[in-house]
Amino acid sequence: MKFNRIYIELTNICGLSCSFCPTKSSEYQYNSMDLELFESIVAQSARYTKEIYCHVVGDPMTLSNLGRYLDIIDRYSMRATLTTSGYYIDRHRYSTLLHPAVKQINISINSYNKNDNKLTLEEYLKPMISLCQKKIVEQKEIFINFRLWNFDEVMSERDFNQKIFSYLSKQFSVDLDIETIDRDRPKSIRLDYKILLHFDNYFEWPSLNNPLYGDGTCQGLSSHIAILSDGRVVPCCLDCDAVIELGDLNIESLDDILKSRRSVTMIDNFKDGVAIEELCQHCSYKERFKR
Repeated sequence: MKFNRIYIELTNICGLSCSFCPTKSSEYQYNSMDLELFESIVAQSARYTKEIYCHVVGDPMTLSNLGRYLDIIDRYSMRATLTTSGYYIDRHRYSTLLHPAVKQINISINSYNKNDNKLTLEEYLKPMISLCQKKIVEQKEIFINFRLWNFDEVMSERDFNQKIFSYLSKQFSVDLDIETIDRDRPKSIRLDYKILLHFDNYFEWPSLNNPLYGDGTCQGLSSHIAILSDGRVVPCCLDCDAVIELGDLNIESLDDILKSRRSVTMIDNFKDGVAIEELCQHCSYKERFKR
């Protein structure tokens, strides 16, 4: 069994409250994964993948010792992807952000539009642009993706996107025309070498409270798995509450968890287009994988 990537949630602390992320209950336990558990998980993951995505719902940039997690990933000859709102980028040195282990940094810039804050848009984006400039000057082979995953049928974020397009057009000398983008709906636009503006639609997080969508297939347990900050293993990166808890790496090995009856049953049923788990029945994201 091999995965394209394994999501390891270094922390479930984000520091923001974006409307497009799942709502947390008052009983939700916020925590960060200790380095000892993290190294154990990375060591076990090495036989299954070469890429660690340091994110599920938390923001790894909130961690003051982020570099130590990246050192561990590098020690096991693996590559890291960091996903962040961008709010905490300026808390870290470039040596951390452009760490040898880092393959890609995803910045969800729609976070600015979904939070009350005292920063202007330019102040919010400035550290990201500075990071891009540093990457270019040092010729770092790292992807930086600005994410605008806020498309919908009526382009409800049109005004905000226009501001983003205008600012990025000036910074990168690229023509970002909102009419063309709205009409053609490209997946991404190149701003500079390995610096992209990436587009996607809003999506619905899976929840037992969602409508019943029925059977289908998914890339969970196929292209990836996710490990939450407390060590629980789940089949996909959208199960942030461990509704489908496959096991706990504090007391079990990753090998045993992936060979468990529940894991194998999910894999076998997905091959036949059957979503055996109740949460999967209430997940609309699997519509993207229809054959």
